[in-house]
Amino acid sequence: MKSVKFIIRFLILTLCVSLLGNTSAPAAAQQMGGQYFLQSGHNILGEFWTFYQGVADAGTVFGLPITEQFVTADGSGLTVQYFEKARLEFHPDLPLGQRIQVTGLGQKLYHAGAPSVNLTTSGACRELNGFGVCYDFLAFFDQHGGQARFGNPLSAFEFLPDGRIVQYFERARFEWYPELAAGQNVRLTDVGWLYFANQHEDSIWLNPARAWNFDEMTPPPLPVSLRTMVFVAKAVTLSSDTQKVFVVVQDQALNPVYGTVITVTLRLPDGEVQTYPLTTDANGIGLVSSISFTDQSTGSLATVDVQVSYRGLLATATTSFRIWR
Repeated sequence: MKSVKFIIRFLILTLCVSLLGNTSAPAAAQQMGGQYFLQSGHNILGEFWTFYQGVADAGTVFGLPITEQFVTADGSGLTVQYFEKARLEFHPDLPLGQRIQVTGLGQKLYHAGAPSVNLTTSGACRELNGFGVCYDFLAFFDQHGGQARFGNPLSAFEFLPDGRIVQYFERARFEWYPELAAGQNVRLTDVGWLYFANQHEDSIWLNPARAWNFDEMTPPPLPVSLRTMVFVAKAVTLSSDTQKVFVVVQDQALNPVYGTVITVTLRLPDGEVQTYPLTTDANGIGLVSSISFTDQSTGSLATVDVQVSYRGLLATATTSFRIWR
């Protein structure tokens, strides 16, 4: 009986992972467990999560997840997940515990030729791969994992057109911010974002996802319908005034829908039309916080029309307010 239940759970997990995306191949099933990151609207699941948890400063060296895990469209069959500052790869042919690898994004993005200076003799430098890693870069390098985390340097200190000093490593790019306080003036470039754009990955993977049920390792049901409501802060306004508009989006079970694309259109009595784009937050709420208008006719009606879209679903709603004096 236990084996039957296990098989059923495995089949459910595999099917649910296949529903994460609309246009690309699904990620491979892995070990269970995960975490949802409300800040970016994405989950880290399975062995990706185990690996991420195992890095004490993962938030610093990898950043937040910016996609779900998915199979790349280049025909390689490689399952990846993008983060702000990295990309992780799943290699099922490797032994357990080694199957998650960090893509060498620094190596993939580096192009030689920028003005540079290579310091290898200073006492504040360490020479690796023929390049000096020096000063604050060296301190950051050692503090956050060294060669095991970032690989070897690929360049000397390079000077960007804006004057920023950077240094490329196999799996990262360091940036120096002398205007910041000591200990905070080295940051990692968002190479995950850069490589995602460089590869022309399907932008659907950037869309916010919904949190999985990590006890059962099943994804949340996708909305099959949207329930949209729109409210104004003031039912009655002055002829020259300000207004706020609140939009609430829920699914068929009245759960909030995060990341819906909303267009709010205000039609004023004098014929002026104002349009505001926004998205819903984790509570399914979108807000236009400041609408201004002047010299509207007393006793007239202003209307607010809302259009909502999410994963092919569409919904509309309308409200109004009175110009009173």
